[in-house]
Amino acid sequence: MELGESKAIADALRRIPLLAGLDVGEITSERLGGLTNRNYLLGTPKGKFVLRIPGEGTSEYISRGNEAHAARVTSDIGVNAPLIHFDDKDGVQLAGFIEGALTMNAERFKDLGSVQRAALSLRKVHGCQQPFLNRFELFQMIDEYLEILARKDAPLPDGYHDVKREAESVRRALATRPLPSAPCHCDPLAENFLDTGEMVYVIDWEYAGNNDPMWDLGDLSVEAGFGPDQETALLESYFDGRVPAGERWRMVLYKAMCDLLWTLWGIIQHVNENPADDFWAYAVGRFERCKKLMGSPAFGRSIQATIDG
Repeated sequence: MELGESKAIADALRRIPLLAGLDVGEITSERLGGLTNRNYLLGTPKGKFVLRIPGEGTSEYISRGNEAHAARVTSDIGVNAPLIHFDDKDGVQLAGFIEGALTMNAERFKDLGSVQRAALSLRKVHGCQQPFLNRFELFQMIDEYLEILARKDAPLPDGYHDVKREAESVRRALATRPLPSAPCHCDPLAENFLDTGEMVYVIDWEYAGNNDPMWDLGDLSVEAGFGPDQETALLESYFDGRVPAGERWRMVLYKAMCDLLWTLWGIIQHVNENPADDFWAYAVGRFERCKKLMGSPAFGRSIQATIDG
């Protein structure tokens, strides 16, 4: 491990009461995955923990106060990893390590049992009756991300603004029958799910907010590359086998809209020179997938069905 990383870990641990008194020599650390943050598995005399040190530039678009509240609520209801410490100012976080849990990915989500367990965990969050501090506003976030990128004089994929204008039909359709919002994760990457085989934990609440629950299901389907069988398992588990048609239609709309939004997130990572991935290729890929779905007959049917109720 580089000297800078060791110093960052030591500095973070001094701020965490549970571990502040330990000698650095008593602690082992292993770098874990993460696109924007630095995550470490810590071995200590007091147990195993996961330390999260936020990445540079993330404060441009993430409210750590909102995240802290969501992380605490979901830890209390047993869906998030046990939260030990969270600094509301900069997002340094210490969580308990979940023994025996697999970090999910698209391949592991081919197991329909994992899909079903993920659906139940998301439903528990959505129904927890403890609202988060903010609302996840899709179109407002798109505008805010565009403002950030404009200040950086960043390029956009060809045709982005044209597709954004076409997406106004989605905004109008959703506004015809506004639904009550619920606490939502809002960024359900496959890797944010940990499956023990008995239940699925959901971690990383940076983008959490009150939202339409169908966003979480649609975005998870996109992120994990779900096919028809997986989507059916997700919806039927979430709704106990009785899937309302309207929910299914809104899920289709959100599958396209999450790609429209996260395209911009990818470009922010690109211009911030985040080395974790080729984020320009990531952004272009998401945008192309968005256009393909928005051009499909299913998308047009979903808009009309959402308007008709």
